[in-house]
Amino acid sequence: MASGPLNGVKVVEFAGIGPGPFCCMLLSDMGADVVRIDRPGGRAMRNDVTARGRRSIALDMKQPADIEVALEIIAKADILIEGFRPGVMERLGVGPGAAFARNPKLIYGRMTGWGQSGPLAHAAGHDLNYIALSGALYAMGRKNAPPAPPLNLVGDYGGGALYLAMGVLAAYIEAQRSGNGQVVDAAITDGAASLMGVMYGLRASQIWTDDREANLLDGGAHFYDVYETKDGRYVTIAPIEPQFYALLLEKTGLKDDPAFAAAQMLKSEWPALKEKLTALVKTKTREEWTALLEGTDVCFAPVLTMGVPFRGGSSRICFYHPRFWTIFVPRSYQGQVLVPNPGDETERQPPAQRLAQSVL
Repeated sequence: MASGPLNGVKVVEFAGIGPGPFCCMLLSDMGADVVRIDRPGGRAMRNDVTARGRRSIALDMKQPADIEVALEIIAKADILIEGFRPGVMERLGVGPGAAFARNPKLIYGRMTGWGQSGPLAHAAGHDLNYIALSGALYAMGRKNAPPAPPLNLVGDYGGGALYLAMGVLAAYIEAQRSGNGQVVDAAITDGAASLMGVMYGLRASQIWTDDREANLLDGGAHFYDVYETKDGRYVTIAPIEPQFYALLLEKTGLKDDPAFAAAQMLKSEWPALKEKLTALVKTKTREEWTALLEGTDVCFAPVLTMGVPFRGGSSRICFYHPRFWTIFVPRSYQGQVLVPNPGDETERQPPAQRLAQSVL
């Protein structure tokens, strides 16, 4: 198995979907030894990146002998991760009570959408439903359209998996001091609301409104948005700081336009300035804007699709963007399957080196 900062930490994962596997991928990427308990006949789908770095065992949790095997694995683990509805693990015979009886120092991580208790605790739901209650979904999208689903990044992975990983690791550190395990309950609705903390603070200060496309970071500002180029592609422009904004005006020639003499943060001028910038961006292709602005302090990047790195078919591949080499695992493009690197890079154990044995 891969080494890393969590080398020696043992994790048992009860197979599920969404944030649970993603959390365990993060732990495995950092060197934890993760064992996944599958249902008989269950297995990760082909090219499931979140299933990397695991060993697995299939157990029929309706059979007493297999329940005992699961409890034996739990007895040797440091962390348990499960993502079932409240009460399911207890009915299977591996709830917190049974687990702590075998392993008092265990960190028992639970991932739900609505939380372990409350009126919605046992109701089905998915990422989109959870972020709808947090205020996050309503804040995203264009003003004359419904709120835009942000994939399942904000709920499942941001508000769910990352908070669960943080919680179980914090509890694990505490257990090394106290000798006592505990349950870590991570609910996606709670995590998504926490991610919105800055926006809630700005709203309380009357700096943010509920109107979409009317605020600093939601596409309301002309200097923080996505623009269509001459060839029907897109670029991002985000020079919030005044010195970076001044550079944008200089490099695009807009400093000579009297309209842009207005204060950058004067909201009443944003719509008119956005119209002008929209028209200007459409005069060049994405590649032309990239050649002019990328690598400067304008805060610019081209908008790429997931397939852009591939050029020339599977036998000869050219990579559009140099950043590709640090975002993805080297040689993982064989067969045109991209495997993103871990988001964290530890100094003595770079992610590509950690993943070399378990992914490639």
